[in-house]
Amino acid sequence: MKLPDFPWDALAPYGDKAKQYPGGAIDLSVGTPVDPTPSFIQEELVRASNSPGYPLTIGSTELRSSMKTWAEKVLGVTGDFDLLPTIGSKELVAWLPTFLEAKTVNYPDIAYPTYLVGALIAGAEAKTVGISPERWRKSDLTWINTPSNPTGRVHSVSELQAVIDYSRSNNAVVASDECYLNFPAAGAQNPVSLLTVAAGDNRNLLSVYSLSKRSNLAGYRAGLVVGDPVLIGKIREIRKHAGMLVPAPVQRAMAVALSDEAHVVEQASRYAARREILRPALLQAGFTIEESVAGLYIWCTRNESDWDSVNWLAERGILATPGHFYGDAGKQHIRIALTSTDAQIHEAAQRITA
Repeated sequence: MKLPDFPWDALAPYGDKAKQYPGGAIDLSVGTPVDPTPSFIQEELVRASNSPGYPLTIGSTELRSSMKTWAEKVLGVTGDFDLLPTIGSKELVAWLPTFLEAKTVNYPDIAYPTYLVGALIAGAEAKTVGISPERWRKSDLTWINTPSNPTGRVHSVSELQAVIDYSRSNNAVVASDECYLNFPAAGAQNPVSLLTVAAGDNRNLLSVYSLSKRSNLAGYRAGLVVGDPVLIGKIREIRKHAGMLVPAPVQRAMAVALSDEAHVVEQASRYAARREILRPALLQAGFTIEESVAGLYIWCTRNESDWDSVNWLAERGILATPGHFYGDAGKQHIRIALTSTDAQIHEAAQRITA
């Protein structure tokens, strides 16, 4: 098995160039959160720091109750479902094909690279697919991503229903990566979960979530998977054997984080405001913004090589991600992350317009 090179390593020369700009580099590439972890979550982590015993793979009673209530009230999940805490969402994405013993994996043609990496780790045959399931091959596992990383595209209810119909007609597993569900752009509707559209029939359906951006817990490694209890049971047994445990203090922090939506709304407003600061600057500089109606990124193009656009921004002290990192279909696009401070976002907009 030969895994692809870690793509962000190729950005290093452009990072060096950006650092030479007066005032230094503004990194809008990787998308790591910079806003503070809410204090009430930090305090719960500290209170739980005396944790001499092993945590439960399935999650503590407190966490399971919090996850279930969140799934029902916030996502609108109904019917028979189960859930598990995960060590962030990337870990689950990378190992799900292995957990499910998938031999074939479909994933979006512009997509988070870990979908492919997970298929390669499992020794599965991976194939890119478009939005519509009409042309999808029958596959053991198909990934969808809404809102999309990198494009910010959101699946409509009818598109999600078509995905569910595909799953039913092929008796195939569909996993929906919904880590950016909480972050619509200003004036946009809230994205909808696949499990909401399933209306209580969760067979062969999984949805994956992260608290990294929702609650600024990237450093905690906190996520969860929700859906078909049969699939969750299979995943749980393998995780128990493999020692894939979310640390007990993190479980306590997750429980309180999922019990509060006020801080999520506040964070969503930050990202929406930052998007509106960068948008006009990029348009003035000749970029066309596509999709970008939710999530943490702006997906844009000047109809040139993505490396040319990355270099243009690096000359202005700004680091962005070339679109081909997410598939060949993105080779004339760049992804610009909104995960920087308000001051840096304002500064980036000024540099672009100048």
